[in-house]
Amino acid sequence: MSALLREFETVPICPEMLAGLPCPRPRAEIVLGCGFDVLDGRAKVVDSRGGDVTEAFLRGAQAVLNLALANDIGMAFLKEKSPSCGVNRIYVNGALQEGRGVTAALLSRHGLQIIGVE
Repeated sequence: MSALLREFETVPICPEMLAGLPCPRPRAEIVLGCGFDVLDGRAKVVDSRGGDVTEAFLRGAQAVLNLALANDIGMAFLKEKSPSCGVNRIYVNGALQEGRGVTAALLSRHGLQIIGVE
């Protein structure tokens, strides 16, 4: 993976930070669905304190997409298991399962190539 990253100019970003969430922040996960379900209004993102952070995750995903489109970026390396960035696996209702996070879902819907990294 590091050899691949050396071939590209990389822009490290965090959707949650772009949306204004603090760091560190309470752990969050998608409830009853995946990132596509969040985008379509059928699921929510809830933090470990019970707070609904869905809107922040949607704002962050949109901010990443806007940056990608404005800078002609066609590929994203995203952190697996994240409710934002998971490409193949995310936590839903406390269990690791197949699915995409909110940002991964939005980027893939818009044709960006997404690659999950551990």
